[in-house]
Amino acid sequence: MDVEKIAEEIRAAIGKDKVVTDSFHSMTYSRDWSPRPSTETHLPSIVVRPRTTDDVSKAVSIANRHEIPVVTAAGLTGMGGGAVPIDGCIVIDSKGLDKVIEVDPENLTVTTQVGITVLKLNEELSKYDLWWPHDPESKPSSTVGAAISCDNDSTFGIKYGKIGDYLLNLVLVTGTGDIVRFGHRKALCSSTGYKLHWLMINAEGTLGVITECTLKIFPIPKERRIEAIIFPSVKNAIQGLIRVLQAGLCIESAHVNCKKRLGFYTHAYRMKHGKDPEIPEWAAALLFISFGGDEEVVDFSQKYCLKLLNEHGGQRVKEVDLTGSWWKSKHTLEFEPFNQKWPDSQRQKKFGAADLGIPIGRIEEAYEKYLYFTEKHQIDVLGMCVYMQRPNRIGPSISFAVFVNDMDPDEVKHFYAYVKDMSKMAVDLEGTMSTYIGDGDRLGGFNQYEHGKAIDYMLQIKKVFDPNNILNPGKKFESKWIKDE
Repeated sequence: MDVEKIAEEIRAAIGKDKVVTDSFHSMTYSRDWSPRPSTETHLPSIVVRPRTTDDVSKAVSIANRHEIPVVTAAGLTGMGGGAVPIDGCIVIDSKGLDKVIEVDPENLTVTTQVGITVLKLNEELSKYDLWWPHDPESKPSSTVGAAISCDNDSTFGIKYGKIGDYLLNLVLVTGTGDIVRFGHRKALCSSTGYKLHWLMINAEGTLGVITECTLKIFPIPKERRIEAIIFPSVKNAIQGLIRVLQAGLCIESAHVNCKKRLGFYTHAYRMKHGKDPEIPEWAAALLFISFGGDEEVVDFSQKYCLKLLNEHGGQRVKEVDLTGSWWKSKHTLEFEPFNQKWPDSQRQKKFGAADLGIPIGRIEEAYEKYLYFTEKHQIDVLGMCVYMQRPNRIGPSISFAVFVNDMDPDEVKHFYAYVKDMSKMAVDLEGTMSTYIGDGDRLGGFNQYEHGKAIDYMLQIKKVFDPNNILNPGKKFESKWIKDE
């Protein structure tokens, strides 16, 4: 492949300032947050920085003609290798697609390019007293496109849900360079045609490059309160949540942590007090919960919720700094520079996780397996967090997190052996291998254990959108790390 010749062809089509080939710039795209040996790098040959859908279309058309792989990247905060380049590929850096096209307060929608970060989008929406409640901890870097392509989790899932609950339509550049709009404009419901915009959710750039979308947005809540409640078991915490929803309360966020996980989310507390917060020995789980809305409604909801949770063995944590420390970690991100859990906690070992969906009645069983597999593979336990990601119901998305020393290649191998065992366990418990990280280059191929013959149909769908298999080839359907014997 004559890299410079192809780069010049793209420059002629979209502008010379939007295309770079030097290794100094390419290196910044060489890896994401997925655990992999620290010395491993994958360099693209060409980096394209488009500003418009037309730029993307022209670049992809040229790549397709030369059959060069194309990988779309943005904030590179993913943990599954989905945006890690293939050596010699073209990277489409979507961060330049960062314009808000229209805010429609009357219809409560926003149309935006997808390279804008979640934080920046909400800064723009706040001018209208509106917000998009998708709220990952990585929101200063994570983009709208990543929310679609990876279907990642949010702080406020139990009230507002995930991207499928917001996404109204999107614009896609296919593997041949065609520009297509999928979805139903600004309507929330439709029964015409196929819901092809939903097919792009969690496609991880294997079906096309998403350039813009229209999202459902909401008025900013007038009042918010946060509580922390300790329980003797994870089961008690889950049953307490079920009772809260049964009672008719509309809570805004809910996260169940095991005691081990709490340490990861209390970095701000340790920085302030020089010690870990004290949690009673009997407490095996800690539920963080928030309430949002009008003050009178929040006041009632908070009091009645605490009453119900107390009936299920819950005890309110009265230490305000502990609750506030967790909320800083999850939502406000009000940290002093260099004094925050991320990346401070990553200086010696990286965060890694098996991100499983487990039926609610089997979470305790899965937790015991988690402790067993971490010991089996000699991986340091970070802790379990159960995120609730479906509106007004218990929809667990679970992070079974560990620490991984990426300076040690053997420990990286142990991590993926752990992920393999945990993923199989999830399917055997009638759950799913991934709920927010995606297949990436870790579960692909091995995920046939979950999907069976359906993988063949997925490959046929990919061929429709990407006949020459140039879009993120290998991701979702091959694993760099896990082989099924």
